[in-house]
Amino acid sequence: MLRRVINNSARIGGMNNTSPTSLLSTEAARLALDTPWKAINEIERLLLLPLARMQCALAGVSWGAGWKFYGLPIIQKHRRSTLTIGAGLELRSTARSNPLGANRPCILSTRRAEAVLTIGAGFGMTGGSVVCEERVTIGDRVVVGANSVIADTDFHPLTVAGRQSAFLDGATAPVVIGDDVFIGMGSLVLKGVTIGVGSVIGAGSVVSRDIPAGVVAAGNPAQVIRSIT
Repeated sequence: MLRRVINNSARIGGMNNTSPTSLLSTEAARLALDTPWKAINEIERLLLLPLARMQCALAGVSWGAGWKFYGLPIIQKHRRSTLTIGAGLELRSTARSNPLGANRPCILSTRRAEAVLTIGAGFGMTGGSVVCEERVTIGDRVVVGANSVIADTDFHPLTVAGRQSAFLDGATAPVVIGDDVFIGMGSLVLKGVTIGVGSVIGAGSVVSRDIPAGVVAAGNPAQVIRSIT
């Protein structure tokens, strides 16, 4: 187990994508001295692994290959919904697991029967939420910055009469996020939005309209700033 901790910490630490060849190597000692918090994060992750797997099983979510939970997320899956997640999922739910400081656990929520939340391989998120009442589709290798929210619903009706008659019956529209999208910290992706392949959303943005592929977009509402060459 200790060797796995060092190997994983080395990858996360970006040490030329290599792992120490020996627990007594200079490389292993440098890793422990320079970034001890990464080793601590890995030890905590491994200790929580049985609870994380049990949590997913109780929620009706099959554990995937290469999944890593730093702290326990919140998984709210409606029993008659569909929640599919690819390999390599990484959720960081503690303040210590990311220097930006997650202010809460990650949340994955399918709130209604027939809701479909599909997340591709290599998805990473820190202290964020993905909320699905109708359909949210996220591609491969999507990274969501700290404390961001993706939701396909308004949650509540806009009119007074609507809220009085059905408080939780807000409008919904599908959200689609393409492969290799990066969403900066503190962003909000609203219902009915498509973000094209490879685009970057600036920190603190509110995405209320479609964003094409291969661009940087930012602001409230988010607007295209430039293309990514």
